[in-house]
Amino acid sequence: MPSPYLWSGTNQYRAGKYVRDGVYDPGKVDPQLGCAALIVALMELDPEISFAGAKIAKSPGAGDSKRPSLTNPSKGSIGAFVVNLVRAILGRK
Repeated sequence: MPSPYLWSGTNQYRAGKYVRDGVYDPGKVDPQLGCAALIVALMELDPEISFAGAKIAKSPGAGDSKRPSLTNPSKGSIGAFVVNLVRAILGRK
């Protein structure tokens, strides 16, 4: 089962999370981004960032500017916060 701590916010994760010590809820969806989603977002924002030579393939519908994505997150979402933070740190718009 993919860990939400790594995969939440990607197509590898659907549901399931520890809600407190020793209590796992298979129906709970983690709203926070996992580490893998953050790495992918960084890779999309800065082509010099790589993960062991991995290349990021555009997902279906990636050209649709109305559809939320890692580089075009929903306004007010945690994804938007992370993207704006990374852009501020890297000095990009």
